[in-house]
Amino acid sequence: MEDQRPAFPMLVRSREGRVLSAVRYRNGESFALAIEELRFPDTGDLLYQTGIVAQMAISSHLLDVGFDDRWCARNIGLHISTALAYANVTGLNYQSPELERLATVLSPYNVWRNPDIHGSRPPVPASLPDIPLLLRELLDHVRDITGHSRPRRRKARG
Repeated sequence: MEDQRPAFPMLVRSREGRVLSAVRYRNGESFALAIEELRFPDTGDLLYQTGIVAQMAISSHLLDVGFDDRWCARNIGLHISTALAYANVTGLNYQSPELERLATVLSPYNVWRNPDIHGSRPPVPASLPDIPLLLRELLDHVRDITGHSRPRRRKARG
């Protein structure tokens, strides 16, 4: 008999999930700092980094409400649009048409880091939102929902 994955997991809040959620949020803040400082002259690298920040922010919420990290890795992976959909039905309630449009470009976000076998990446969209502002709004919303404190000392990653 084939192993069937549940369409929606049983959510169990735990202290471990809460701690991991806080770590993801802080890491998202740290990675976002590099974007805010405009350290990415290559748009592909910027989109890859944006995917990392969005995934950390959204997964912070998912872990906080009881999603298992391994389940998320298997069922959501690097797909920002999928992560956002699960987060919104579990209380994130983050409505941003710009993020929803960008999420389709970022899903999966590893395509912006790793070229295909021919050495090419997808074409960069003609129009991108204000990514630093978009990520700041997302991180602030996640912080408001989870109650995590903003890191005192921010150090850029990336």
